[in-house]
Amino acid sequence: MHYVGWDLGGAHIKAALLNSSGVICKTFLVPCPLWKGLNHLSCAMSYILNLLPHKDIYHAITMTGELVDLFDNREEGVRQIIKTSTSLLLSDYTYFYAGHNGLITNPDSLKSIYSTIASANWLASANYIAQKLDHAILIDIGSTTTDIIVISDGQVKSTARSDYERLISQELVYTGIIRTPVMAITQSIKQENKSINLVAEYFATMADVYRMTGELNELSDHTETADGGSKTIEASARRLARMIACDFETEDLNTWHLFAKNIRQKQIQKISKSLDYCQNYYSLPHHYPLIGAGIGHFLIKEIADSKKTSYIDINSFFYFNQQLSEYSPSDIAPAAALSFLLKHKLETENVTSKEQLTINRHFS
Repeated sequence: MHYVGWDLGGAHIKAALLNSSGVICKTFLVPCPLWKGLNHLSCAMSYILNLLPHKDIYHAITMTGELVDLFDNREEGVRQIIKTSTSLLLSDYTYFYAGHNGLITNPDSLKSIYSTIASANWLASANYIAQKLDHAILIDIGSTTTDIIVISDGQVKSTARSDYERLISQELVYTGIIRTPVMAITQSIKQENKSINLVAEYFATMADVYRMTGELNELSDHTETADGGSKTIEASARRLARMIACDFETEDLNTWHLFAKNIRQKQIQKISKSLDYCQNYYSLPHHYPLIGAGIGHFLIKEIADSKKTSYIDINSFFYFNQQLSEYSPSDIAPAAALSFLLKHKLETENVTSKEQLTINRHFS
């Protein structure tokens, strides 16, 4: 028996294959520019399906792709993603993650539950960690967004559910390490002891910043550059130079490396400010460990050090075969967590069914 957790995003599809022994034996992260059409979702899922075992597979799906501007609204997005994904999978073996409503089948018969399916991937990760730790703050920094989730007394504390509510509570921060435009990080920067306003143009992204600092895993960068150009250090430096209306010269590479480090620090400050807000809102003691997830998890270790609290990589909560996958469970945390939640649900239901059968036989 195998279990697959799917995280259907607007820019990427992530999936984790879990075996009956509780080991993640394969992980996937493939591009899916869903805003260009549902055919991209079909192609990305089909690519992964062709690499999976061909029988005895149960699937669980969470999503954030309903937010893309292909759809008129989020309910329509959820409906279309459900329709497309179930046409590719065996519906009898497919579940959808509906937040606090858990894993459900046949969501089309429960349209009132669409709002709980929309963008609930963060809750899958959080509920999984809440089974492991009583107190923690899970931070998942991805290509586009950052989730900050408080776990206290073995429960997910967040009362916000929708992206709108989570933006208000600052538990969702729209900043990531690949797709975020540099102009969305800050309006000004210190350069050579001068304060310089950034150009409000889509000239560079945070992928350029982390390429310059040497922290970007190129396997995770499936996004086209701002100018459609190459993904070299020099090309990134050229794009960053445009952010303050400058031209790039090869001999000035160190200047743009420093510029990238300054932008990086601004992003860390942005995330740290939201973390402080959440800690104060929930009146948390400052010793709660930070659990790092996402392709930007390396920033969370730095934030934990600055706050003098402990750091735990979410990978330590999974068993996985590193030799068989290019991506770690951390890179696809909601999908990895969902595969375990699905396995637990089905095994629990199987045990309950067997117990009921024993009772029925006893009294027959």
